[in-house]
Amino acid sequence: MCDADYLMHPGRERAAVFDVDGTLVDTNHLHVVTWWDAFRQAGHQVSTHAIHQAVGLGSHDLVAWLLGDSEAADVAEDLSAAHTALYGQYFERLCALPDAGRLLRRLADDGWKVVLATSASGHELSALRRAIDADDAIVATTSADDVSEGKPQPEPVEQALELARVPADRAVFVGDTVWDMQAGNRAGVRCVALLSGGISRQALEAAGADAVFDDPAHLLMSLPHSLLGA
Repeated sequence: MCDADYLMHPGRERAAVFDVDGTLVDTNHLHVVTWWDAFRQAGHQVSTHAIHQAVGLGSHDLVAWLLGDSEAADVAEDLSAAHTALYGQYFERLCALPDAGRLLRRLADDGWKVVLATSASGHELSALRRAIDADDAIVATTSADDVSEGKPQPEPVEQALELARVPADRAVFVGDTVWDMQAGNRAGVRCVALLSGGISRQALEAAGADAVFDDPAHLLMSLPHSLLGA
């Protein structure tokens, strides 16, 4: 969906594409706990460590990763609904990571088109955007409703670039999971990883991160010397 007239002046513009969960908003561990509870209620014993490694995948892919494709076909919809209900209890308490909004506004001021690429949708996406509180800096958002395949497939990043009307070689993707890095690399963009989602530097670099920072505040502080430098 569009949030501004980003179709103007498409020539040499640049796009800064951002994942949201764990990258801009401190939600990854909330997802771990609520997925764990959803699995537990359905009679599945899945470790929080395994769930954490799968966070960032779409709901069906996450269930398939943890339980296998055959079982996921039967239970993914119910598990996803349970997770959504449990996670929804936190919507009014979601917190942006340090300087997330300031980072987006700084990039917009520097001439970047800021686009969100997230697997969230509906009320969840609205809650995330309220937490970030930087709608004035965001020109477009692509959500789970806009793509047929989520990360690590490149479609979410490609859709974000299409909305921004910016080619891959003029874009940078910022995320916090190995799935983000894989999606960005498959889409042909440079990738910046943040450690704020709880994934190790080594795993993120192995997945294709060109640079790694602690969190949005660290990236903002380091901006002039990063891939997103003005």
